[in-house]
Amino acid sequence: MTITMSQSIEILLCLSIALFAGLMLSRLAKVLKLPAVTAYLVAGVLIGPFCLGAIGVKGIGFQSIGDIKSLAIISDVALGFIAFSIGNEFRVSQLKSIGKQATIIGIFQAVFTTILVDITLVALHLLIPKQFPLEAAIVLGAVASATAPAATLMVVRQYKAKGPVTSTLLPVVALDDAVGLILFSISFGVAKSLGAGGTNLVSILVEPLLEVVLSLGLGALMGYLFTFFERFFHSRSKRLSMPVAFVFVTVAISMIKIEIGGVHIAFSSLLSCMMLGTIFCNICDFSEELMDRLDRWTAPIFILFFVLSGAELELPILANGIVVIIGLVYIVFRSCGKYFGANISAKISKAPTNVIKYLGITLLPQAGVALGMAIKAEAELGAAGHLVANITLFSVLIYELVGPFLTKIALQKAGEINPEGKVSARKLDSDVK
Repeated sequence: MTITMSQSIEILLCLSIALFAGLMLSRLAKVLKLPAVTAYLVAGVLIGPFCLGAIGVKGIGFQSIGDIKSLAIISDVALGFIAFSIGNEFRVSQLKSIGKQATIIGIFQAVFTTILVDITLVALHLLIPKQFPLEAAIVLGAVASATAPAATLMVVRQYKAKGPVTSTLLPVVALDDAVGLILFSISFGVAKSLGAGGTNLVSILVEPLLEVVLSLGLGALMGYLFTFFERFFHSRSKRLSMPVAFVFVTVAISMIKIEIGGVHIAFSSLLSCMMLGTIFCNICDFSEELMDRLDRWTAPIFILFFVLSGAELELPILANGIVVIIGLVYIVFRSCGKYFGANISAKISKAPTNVIKYLGITLLPQAGVALGMAIKAEAELGAAGHLVANITLFSVLIYELVGPFLTKIALQKAGEINPEGKVSARKLDSDVK
């Protein structure tokens, strides 16, 4: 008997297995008192090309990184919705009380982390110049500034965390990505100049600022269009469809890249969708109700996003001694930079005691934005860029598995996570009957 499967069938089977594996492991994570995000990432590793996918049976697991990359649109859309949700935390009423603190902390901890990691890795370069180029050291310092908004948001949602740390955390993470993009663009321009023997002020100064300004402008425009068109619909289902449509179109436009007179113009889908969410939540009077319903609709997409992220983690990297050594140094000093940077800036801004003590720990997760930076470095910096990509992949492997758990612990210590109640939707349904 011969069984043939089309590509569509294989994709659907892989996605169903990914979703099912994530859900099943989340039950085990609940017993072990681990965040669901960690379970989704581990599920991805298990069905990825280095575990179940290595068996070679089509439709059961992902057989190659290429198979996962072909589903990149799911990750792009998921990040768009995650950014949109974070943007909804920028309510004017809330920012009046924490806006100044979040701005000071967001900028200071990102810059502090970059400087600390840069100094450490440049010193390491002087010890092993052949194995660790200066360009790689400079770029990794900027990569260190990025924080993963997805893992952080999922932990906050799962445990319904509320309090000063949580209220400060989400705006800081959002601002962190904007600052990180600027720091990376500057460091990346310097690294390219070192390799080419020249300095391109356009790529160092103009392009990163353009990306941030244009991304925020795009998000603001889409936000105003969204609030204009939603008034024509009154049913819940159609109103729910509106944010989905606008996140889709904002992500799509953010993928467009333009070159005018040697200046490369690009958008950040994260910043654009964050601004879309910010305009929406401050203008629309029923935004909280709509966001609650949208959260339920996007739950399967988020699970797939994290499972696919876990499947992309390349386990063979662990066999590369240089990558592991440099990666461990990077992880230690990036963690110190995030913790002490947040701690110092929280004290400067006179934040609450719990924010000073615990915010830095919640900023450790790192994934999508950092990987995007690493991919750009790999494409244009040759051997140094390849090393940056491998070290970033190694750190993401560690941070994504450990970071969500540490975020949970920090929020628990801050008293912002209540004990999980054992509420069953099935039980509620039976009570209604």
